[in-house]
Amino acid sequence: MSLQPVRGTRDLLSDELRIYHRIIRTAETVATTYNYQPIETPIFEYTSVFQRTLGETSDIVGKEMYTFSDRSGESITLRPEGTAAVVRAIISEGLTQTLPQKRIYSGPMFRYERPQKGRYRQFYQLGIECIGMANPFYDVECIALADHILKTLGISDYKLHINTLGDTDSRMKFRQALVSYFSKHINNLSEDSKIRLEKNPLRILDSKDDGDKKICSQAPKFENYLNDESKEFFKKVTQGLDALTVPYILDPHLVRGLDYYCHTAFEFKTDSLGAQDTILAGGRYDGLMEQMGGPSVPGVGWAMGIDRLALLLSSDLKDHKLRIAVIPIGEELETEALKLTQNLREHNFTTELFINGNLGKRFKQADKAECQIAIVFGNDEFTQNQVKVRNLQTDDNLPNKEMIVDSNQLFPYLSSLTL
Repeated sequence: MSLQPVRGTRDLLSDELRIYHRIIRTAETVATTYNYQPIETPIFEYTSVFQRTLGETSDIVGKEMYTFSDRSGESITLRPEGTAAVVRAIISEGLTQTLPQKRIYSGPMFRYERPQKGRYRQFYQLGIECIGMANPFYDVECIALADHILKTLGISDYKLHINTLGDTDSRMKFRQALVSYFSKHINNLSEDSKIRLEKNPLRILDSKDDGDKKICSQAPKFENYLNDESKEFFKKVTQGLDALTVPYILDPHLVRGLDYYCHTAFEFKTDSLGAQDTILAGGRYDGLMEQMGGPSVPGVGWAMGIDRLALLLSSDLKDHKLRIAVIPIGEELETEALKLTQNLREHNFTTELFINGNLGKRFKQADKAECQIAIVFGNDEFTQNQVKVRNLQTDDNLPNKEMIVDSNQLFPYLSSLTL
């Protein structure tokens, strides 16, 4: 049995995991001001939840889902994305009776993809869903929330790309135009696009094949097939973004890869991560709930890739909390050191007690544990109600050498130290 993690997965440790938690906490805090409430769904669902909603011609359903039969013969799939699972929960929990539902979720997702920087087979997403609101200003609110979260995290290297996918009538007219165009080039299309031509020709516009891209460059433009209602909807979205001074790029080639999207589609892209340049994406999905067997209820939402955001933040969001080592000199003081360590922890100081080995070995242990400050005391200091506070690292904000501090002033003194 291999003792390595499965390809495309990895262990999250220390600073990296703290960055993940910081992203989630920040997003949840900002989303609360928009009145979003938490939801958590199981990490696996009946396969039909995703097959019926994501589309049989999507790469996710066709190539990437982790699907298996359980012991009762049911087809089960590890969730590859969050929207379908959240909508399923809204239906099955009877929450369609209390609309709108504004929900935020986070957790692991699973897709069988070629692993590379920022792309894993077990990856982490945080997303929001606004269900029950048809007004285009709620598309604007969702996009503004995403922009707000990224700015709060201190991320500025991104651009918002938006497009409209129109309503059903517009898409049907556009579909007919695409079928007519791509049929003339069928011999030069990739095998995947030949299949999509029969089932969902819009997907060809999302192809990563170089030959397909060349053909797509001359394909009909969606804007020429939008009806007045679709144009007006998208106009209100852009007007809302303008009113909130959220900059955007109109991207007519932006096509979301899932069947349930309509009207607004958007992606936040960065130049800092190479090929994996999308850090957040979403759009409107007014027909999804009805497609899943629920009532006809509109919805809009997005999901952000926590793994990719963590790469952007790795140099900024590491844990900078003061770490303290408690080192007693003399076995008779070990109980007092234990009491001091616990007292420091109860006052929210990250503290380790070192009592094994000689004094030099304990300082090496403290250094290995990345402690910045050592509290040292022997019988002389203890009888005088004092401790020695020693700087273990070079830091301008910490005492240069060793300070003698009265025990009753220790907590205020430590609170005054910053990293």
